[in-house]
Amino acid sequence: MSHFYNDAIFWIEVDKIKPNPFQPRRDFDEVMLRSLADSIRQYGVLQALVVTRKEVEKPEGGIATEYELVAGERRLRAAKLAGLAQVPALIRTGEESDLMKLELAIIENIQREDLSPVDRARAFERLSKEFSFTHQEIGKKVGKSREYVSNTMRILTLPEHIKAALSEGKISEGHTRPLMMLIDRPQEQETLFKEIIFKKLNVREAESIARHIAVERARKLIDHELIEIEDQFKEKLGTRVRIEKREEGGRVTIDFFNKDDLRHLLERIVVESEISAAAPLTDEEKIMAEDEPRRGEDDESLYSVSNFSI
Repeated sequence: MSHFYNDAIFWIEVDKIKPNPFQPRRDFDEVMLRSLADSIRQYGVLQALVVTRKEVEKPEGGIATEYELVAGERRLRAAKLAGLAQVPALIRTGEESDLMKLELAIIENIQREDLSPVDRARAFERLSKEFSFTHQEIGKKVGKSREYVSNTMRILTLPEHIKAALSEGKISEGHTRPLMMLIDRPQEQETLFKEIIFKKLNVREAESIARHIAVERARKLIDHELIEIEDQFKEKLGTRVRIEKREEGGRVTIDFFNKDDLRHLLERIVVESEISAAAPLTDEEKIMAEDEPRRGEDDESLYSVSNFSI
């Protein structure tokens, strides 16, 4: 079982500390790091890092001591930014397994709420795939429910650009719920994502739209032709298009995000119309065009006085 060497804090040169290869965090907010560095310049590192130590043989001979970070990567990075030569650290002794390093890094970040939702999901996935932990076991490790772990890992099913927006704080973790409701409808998912960004939709508004889409889709399953036409509209215009069928006629709703987007939609409609007008006539259309004058004559003679008798 691991414990801390002499239960003491040691001052270790920052250049001798190697990063934790199992660090779950990928994104570090540069603004927050600079702010922490400013605090460290003024007050120093208030919480010791946790490292492991081992002695390795130098190629040229002799023994060198190496340190590997277990917890405290933000503090180490900020200390380097602050220009510190040494940082306080606790040295864990005993054999440290890869699993223990990953566990400690995850738990430290989650307890401090430093992990982004995407990094947290990736960390849970590593525990699941590399170490065969069940969602229930992961939940116990981090003090969360099995449902929390499962829902967090579902974030990884989202497209990369949506996950990037989540990591960058452009959308919240709550926004991922309605987006995942549309996981099997990529066009509608992308449109909802853009609406969240450009219209600054809150979570409740996004969920309302996602539920409406799900209900409408279920209602239209009996009308495959209507779905096909709706999909063609979406493909041509690149935005959400809803067709609402009524007893007589119906309504077509086209979503747009701003005036520029509306002008772009109009241009696409105009271009499509021009292409359609310039397209050569099919054989069937040619026959109908040739018959058109004759049908006109027939219609005119139908109402001629000479055709009426008393």
